Amino acid sequence: MLKQGIFAILFLYSCFVSTMWGQNPTLCRTGFVCEISRSANWGLGKPVVTAVYPYSPAEAVGLKVNDVIESIDGIPVTDIQGEDLPGLLNPVEKSEITLTVTNIGTSDRQLIIKKECKRSNAITENQLAEAFAMYSLESTSERRFTCPFLTTIIGDTIDFAFFNTFAFSPVDADNRKLEEAINASIEKELIKKGLSINVADPDALVQTFYYLKKNPNYKGENKVVVNKLPVYRYDLALNRMQRFPFLGSSAAEAEAQYLLQLGFRLIDQRFVRGRILWECEANEMLESPLRLENYAQTHVPLMCMQYPYARNSRNVQYKINRKSYNYTGVNYDINKLGQVMSVDAGSPAQAAGVIAYDVIERIDNHLLNYTSDELTAAYKQFITNTMKYRDPKTIFTDTNGFQYCMYWYKPSYAQVADAVQNPRSKAPFSYLYKFAPYINPSGVNTCTFHIRRGKEKVELVVRPTVHEEVMIEIN
Repeated sequence: MLKQGIFAILFLYSCFVSTMWGQNPTLCRTGFVCEISRSANWGLGKPVVTAVYPYSPAEAVGLKVNDVIESIDGIPVTDIQGEDLPGLLNPVEKSEITLTVTNIGTSDRQLIIKKECKRSNAITENQLAEAFAMYSLESTSERRFTCPFLTTIIGDTIDFAFFNTFAFSPVDADNRKLEEAINASIEKELIKKGLSINVADPDALVQTFYYLKKNPNYKGENKVVVNKLPVYRYDLALNRMQRFPFLGSSAAEAEAQYLLQLGFRLIDQRFVRGRILWECEANEMLESPLRLENYAQTHVPLMCMQYPYARNSRNVQYKINRKSYNYTGVNYDINKLGQVMSVDAGSPAQAAGVIAYDVIERIDNHLLNYTSDELTAAYKQFITNTMKYRDPKTIFTDTNGFQYCMYWYKPSYAQVADAVQNPRSKAPFSYLYKFAPYINPSGVNTCTFHIRRGKEKVELVVRPTVHEEVMIEIN
């Protein structure tokens, strides 16, 4: 973002694609990340999918996080040396790969992933949205947060793929409403994992435990802490970061007015009845009370990300990358940003008549005859000049370490829009956020591309679609 130029963003993108070297170097991606499992309970020794990128070829064919890759183009992964896996997962000489994968509640699935390839000097709107995210932190940002979860897994070598059904242990009659609300959150997530309910003969029994109580050892707030940072967590149901009354990990328990615990475990009912297969427990220190059912609604989905493939045993750190940006389908030349390298098939830009090698001189009223260095310098200056229009109540630190990320102050939206339109801001790529009122108060989300095509001048009206992406990963 602020500390990274456009070239740095392009480098980040290339970390999950492979390069095909030839006369026309291209970058090809399949759109997923995997790692060799060391878990005795899930995919031991095989690649397990840990991330699937939105709008990628992998997502398009239904590849999912926690899928275990059993074979690649018909070759069992058990017959493949570890150092050979990257080349087989994104082979230079092939335009597609065939994966056989397994997961909870499913038989072998065969997926044909057609690679997406672009010239190595092309930069996409997805990348540009990240590069210019400070125009619209409300819709595009990458953040990290930590949850005080303790995940405990059975020491025995037992494959969790054997456990496909579940039921809940009897609820406490005195807390029926609360327990049913917590169980509803757990049930929703386990069904997403591929499990199903079988009350009569479940493979696993779900048992919950919880409390919310005043801290008997509370001694008051630590007065030495002057700037106490707010605690945010991501709420998947609301699709946004939420502020919670939690104390940070550096706080002492005596500073907490309230203590909260929520946990649940899966108990074997199939092989060795009664043994605990998997358990996740959260312990929080609070400065004010919070309803347990509300806590569960936000945090059970995060806890369940550790099942069936657990990557951290305690204090789980999450990275949330959220983007909403205008997609036209134009891919620009990183070395000459006004040059169209290619246009995605079926995209709004193609429908409007934009073609490869068009030179975009202006987007709306914004000139595009600048180098990436000039645009980056103007962007940084724009950030400095408009800091006064941001709301300090929304401050957060992004994953790049910039500590002064803030949303726009709503009463200042008009001033922000004026600053964007100022020619000195050099903001042609603000069109990526033209749907937002602080960029475009009119609300008309169309873009006019002023194009030079040889000796011809063309004006094309493009109607973008808003791409919304949310990707949450465990670090």
